[in-house]
Amino acid sequence: MKKGKLYLIPTTLGDNAPFEVLPITVKKAIEDIDHYIVETEKVARRFIKNIYPGKSQPKLTIYHLNKFTNTEEMIHYLDVCDQGISVGLLSDAGCPAIADPGADIVKLAHDKGIEVIPLVGPSSILLSMMASGMNGQGFSFNGYLPIDKQDRKQKIKQLEKLSKELNMSQSFIETPYRNNQIFEELLKTLHHDTRLCVACDITLNTQFIKTTTAAKWSKIKVDLHKRPTIFIIHKD
Repeated sequence: MKKGKLYLIPTTLGDNAPFEVLPITVKKAIEDIDHYIVETEKVARRFIKNIYPGKSQPKLTIYHLNKFTNTEEMIHYLDVCDQGISVGLLSDAGCPAIADPGADIVKLAHDKGIEVIPLVGPSSILLSMMASGMNGQGFSFNGYLPIDKQDRKQKIKQLEKLSKELNMSQSFIETPYRNNQIFEELLKTLHHDTRLCVACDITLNTQFIKTTTAAKWSKIKVDLHKRPTIFIIHKD
């Protein structure tokens, strides 16, 4: 029997209409797939309903993948592929397996010889790099910075140094309710001529993307509180 496939299904980055940013291939995948691996079941079911209202929600099989997922349980999430049944991997926002726990499932699929099908969709990391004016030939995504204030300051300095030494733009994120705090720390820590891109609410009506030096940012008022944001720094 031919194995089922693992589809990496992108979602929107906010509450905008899905087909403003997603191709028709996503709708086709949602129509055909009844088994899903998701971060948050409520979010996933709402997304599936928005994409294909006629989908029978009771018939869906949902597997959870988050910080509480047991590894021994997770390794069986793709067992149905041996029966020719395909599985969809959904993130809460954006592309699965990018800054997302889904990477473990993709690795499992490769280990089990299951074909992986990535579908096109919005990635806040790539979209922010595209719009930043920084080095798209060499950049690094660093996830979350340390929580401890002193450790975070040292990490910012380290990333700034790397960006200059390697000519490699450095991007990272923060928990949305701490965005204003880390923004202020960046302005206090970065050299005045280091470029900083702030990209928030990407693809939404409230989208804001701006790149300028740390010195010029100090004269700009922006409220990033609870707004999904990517920060990118580069020192020439």
